[in-house]
Amino acid sequence: MNTPYQILGSEGIKKLCESFYETMEAAHEAAGIRRMHAEDLAPVTDKLIDYLTDWMGGPPIYQTKYGTVCLTEPHAGYAIGPKETTQWLFCMDQALDKIGASDEVKEMLKVPLERVANAVQNRDVSVADSMDRDPNLIAIN
Repeated sequence: MNTPYQILGSEGIKKLCESFYETMEAAHEAAGIRRMHAEDLAPVTDKLIDYLTDWMGGPPIYQTKYGTVCLTEPHAGYAIGPKETTQWLFCMDQALDKIGASDEVKEMLKVPLERVANAVQNRDVSVADSMDRDPNLIAIN
């Protein structure tokens, strides 16, 4: 059985990550997680490319650069509940569709991507639902 990296290749993973963040930028369904990111999405896109290349069975680019593949620590400062997890998975599903990923690849990635998204979730509820403002935003007076 081929790995997702073998099927998509480095260029396919790059397109997947670019499509992921294009979806996040454009889709109102992803507005909550878009607000968690800097205006310039290029650095985080590059980081996701490195991570998914490694995670999907390619060379360990992310691990070589950052020394770990743990995603919970970098996301610990953000309030990530069920809505944010759903938004992330929405963006990934849309990106897989945009790049024309095969049903085989989508099925291969479905459960593992859900596990990654759930591992990063650090709240049982989406905190923004119970607050007047998004806790992931810094107030500027």
